[in-house]
Amino acid sequence: MSTSDDQERIAFEAAVYRRLRDHLRERGDVQNIDLMNLAGFCRNCLSNWYRDAAEASGRPMTKDEAREIVYGMPYAEWQAKNQRDASPDALAAFSANKPHS
Repeated sequence: MSTSDDQERIAFEAAVYRRLRDHLRERGDVQNIDLMNLAGFCRNCLSNWYRDAAEASGRPMTKDEAREIVYGMPYAEWQAKNQRDASPDALAAFSANKPHS
């Protein structure tokens, strides 16, 4: 693969990430626990992966900084605006399927 092909692939991947991030920002009604139960990842996972990538490149980043990049606002603000109490069924499903990292 040539350098230009690799740069194009990276640009496409970045565009896809931004589109996913923006979509999740617009869908505050979709709860993180529901994302975890259905897809095995959530907004917090994305922020952790973002932070991991930054730190792997030598750019220190706090958990709060990474979350604000993904959420588009401070995490506490997003929680107050969007987060609902999880249903007993959602909590049970999460407990049964939570990742072991």
